[in-house]
Amino acid sequence: MRKRLAALVLVAATTGAVLVHTGGTAVAHGSMVWPGSRTYLCYEDGRAGGGGGDLNPTNPACVAAVAQGGKQPLWDWFGNLISNAAGRHREIVPDGSLCGPTTKFAAYNLARADWPATQVQANSTVTFRYNAWAPHPGTWEQYVTKDGYDPTKPLKWSDLESVPFDKVTNPPLANGEYAWQARLPNKTGRHIIYSLWQRSDSPEAFYSCSDVVFGGGTGTPDTRPPSTPGTPVASAVTSSSVRLEWPASTDDQGVTSYRVYRGDQVVATSATNSVTVSGLSPNTDYSFTVVATDAAGNASTASPGVAVRTTDGGGAGGSCTVTYARPSTWSGGFTANVTVSNSGTEAIRAWQLVWDFPAGQQLTQAWSSTITVADGKATAKGVSYNADLAPGGTASFGFNATTTSAAPANPTSFSLNGSACAVR
Repeated sequence: MRKRLAALVLVAATTGAVLVHTGGTAVAHGSMVWPGSRTYLCYEDGRAGGGGGDLNPTNPACVAAVAQGGKQPLWDWFGNLISNAAGRHREIVPDGSLCGPTTKFAAYNLARADWPATQVQANSTVTFRYNAWAPHPGTWEQYVTKDGYDPTKPLKWSDLESVPFDKVTNPPLANGEYAWQARLPNKTGRHIIYSLWQRSDSPEAFYSCSDVVFGGGTGTPDTRPPSTPGTPVASAVTSSSVRLEWPASTDDQGVTSYRVYRGDQVVATSATNSVTVSGLSPNTDYSFTVVATDAAGNASTASPGVAVRTTDGGGAGGSCTVTYARPSTWSGGFTANVTVSNSGTEAIRAWQLVWDFPAGQQLTQAWSSTITVADGKATAKGVSYNADLAPGGTASFGFNATTTSAAPANPTSFSLNGSACAVR
């Protein structure tokens, strides 16, 4: 066993592997998406500036954060955590590090007044939305900075009001998000809403700073959601994308964004009433709906659905290539390395690679992907930093498995998002 563990460590070290899934319970991940946390809004700013490929933020504070800490924290915007916090937040997070309590996210502590901010109304009732990248039970506490807070100075614990203005345990979960209503405090001007999520099934805790600008409060909360968007119309359908347009929603305070759903999964967001959804599979039926949101976080009911069938992708193996290798095999197990390449002319978003996983084999560990095995099929999904494949792009991952076969056979066929791949 010691030899095997040593071999696994050596594989990870020599391949630069990141062990992200072990077949057990996944670690929790998430962050505030309304009002957006610094990491989330900088990620969205980077997506807009990157034109659908790389992340290239244009907001000055986000640019400064990338210059200091690189782009990986943006790809992992949902992972601002301390694994062994156990409620000891004020003990283990020093002043000046509240927004990024670990080295990886330290750049998001920069004391600046130009971080992306969400406009909110004082004293209003809003709907907080928190991404549930990996859901778990726990308690959320929301604090706000005191009157006179200076955003050009490092954030200290003493800058926060002494008690949270909002606290919730195990809020409702739907469509990949926690959502709950809260009444905002009576503040004016620029502030930070500081959110702590302490899991109840683990000592792990998550931290986020949401920059907000409070407008004058009337004392009347905005609880009215936008009207239901009109039925989307599909156009420019290709083998992997479709353009959707829909009649706009209306709202007494103004619509701020739209979310496009495929089932219960958000596949695109837009500030206007049109968007192009990418990463689809050739010759496949889809149905999309649209939800509008306003500045208070209220969400409309979903629009009627639109059915779309993508075009033929040009034949099996025409848009992807897979290389599968077993660099290490031992009695009762093996290591496999897989590289998937997008040989098409369009980006593939949220890739999923499927292959046969014979009886007698059992997954024990994976890196640079999440892999699930069911009904004799293995499905690998990209993680935050490699989930999208640009034209000509590649993603590499690996896994360890046990086997009852003395000479396990390599898979002979793979499909990427439903399209068969060439195998090398």
